[in-house]
Amino acid sequence: MTDPRVDKLAQVLVNYSTAIQPGQKVFIQGGVTAAPLMRSVVAEVLRAGGHPLAMAQVPGMNELLYELASEEQLQYIPEPMTLVMETYDAMISLMSSENTKALTNVPPQKMMLTSRAQREIMATFMRRSAAGEVRWVGTLFPTNAYAQDAEMGLREYEDFVYRACLPDFEDPAGHWERLSAWQQSIVDVLDGKNRLEVRGPDVELSLAIAERRFVNCDGKRNMPDGEVFTGPVEDSVEGHVRFSYPSTYQGRTIEGIHLWFEKGKVVKATADKDEAFLLEMLETDEGARYVGEFAVGTNVGITRATGNTLFDEKIGGSFHMALGAGLPETGSVNESAIHWDMVCDLKDGGEIHADGELIYKDGKFTIGS
Repeated sequence: MTDPRVDKLAQVLVNYSTAIQPGQKVFIQGGVTAAPLMRSVVAEVLRAGGHPLAMAQVPGMNELLYELASEEQLQYIPEPMTLVMETYDAMISLMSSENTKALTNVPPQKMMLTSRAQREIMATFMRRSAAGEVRWVGTLFPTNAYAQDAEMGLREYEDFVYRACLPDFEDPAGHWERLSAWQQSIVDVLDGKNRLEVRGPDVELSLAIAERRFVNCDGKRNMPDGEVFTGPVEDSVEGHVRFSYPSTYQGRTIEGIHLWFEKGKVVKATADKDEAFLLEMLETDEGARYVGEFAVGTNVGITRATGNTLFDEKIGGSFHMALGAGLPETGSVNESAIHWDMVCDLKDGGEIHADGELIYKDGKFTIGS
């Protein structure tokens, strides 16, 4: 028997997040573990009149790629994926890992080759997204692997995930619409500001946001959601930040990341765990050392880190920064093959000032309505 929350989540993804219309082409991808959710999503796309293309990935395929592929094979982009990125109307991604540590021992150089090869296709995706030509959303299907990372049992973790995605089970879209209205009041205040300063026990940063736009994240791209973000002026970030929570990227979990910035660029980087991987990724390309995103998490229903960026970056009372590619709709022009989010807590003594005005203190905005 399918968990009724699975069908409800599929309805939100198709009818609210991506708003599928008759005749639209929809690409759906995820692991085979997410089969219950994938089936429900396909059914909802069909009911909406769309044309679904579902691709389920068998466990172990990425491990085989990095074990056996030549450099040429690591850099190969299949033509069907290029076609999807260039022509499809919507994409729905279902994270469903059975082993979140499977790529831990892959040499960083191999991952860097793959990332560099994907740079052009990633730029195409971001350009189409900014132009409104493609809608996309990513979510997570609960698995034992994610539950273990969160130090929870599977049933407990399922409850955590569905509470975050469906806080109002009877009217989930209504919840995200109400959050959207509140976040828009924050965006309206921030748009037109010139500079932000972030201060706290582990952070002392300043960054320019002149002529950059803030984006209201209200369940249209991530599920769950809850953040407002922008792309800072590329050469403006100054200062340092030590991120509070472990950060997972390409299957590797890095702990205790500490970055120092001068003229927008990471000039020093350390980590308590797997520092070598961090330093390798910073060499991916020129844009990898610059910040593509600055965001404040607003989801008060997510109160603790679980080792998964989709949830951790939304924690109410936190901010995060992404090294690498910026999203063009913010005005960012930073290009990179990577986009790596890192999260810092601000609930205990954190402040954000905009043009000298205190707008955020101890994990809460002091502006908006």
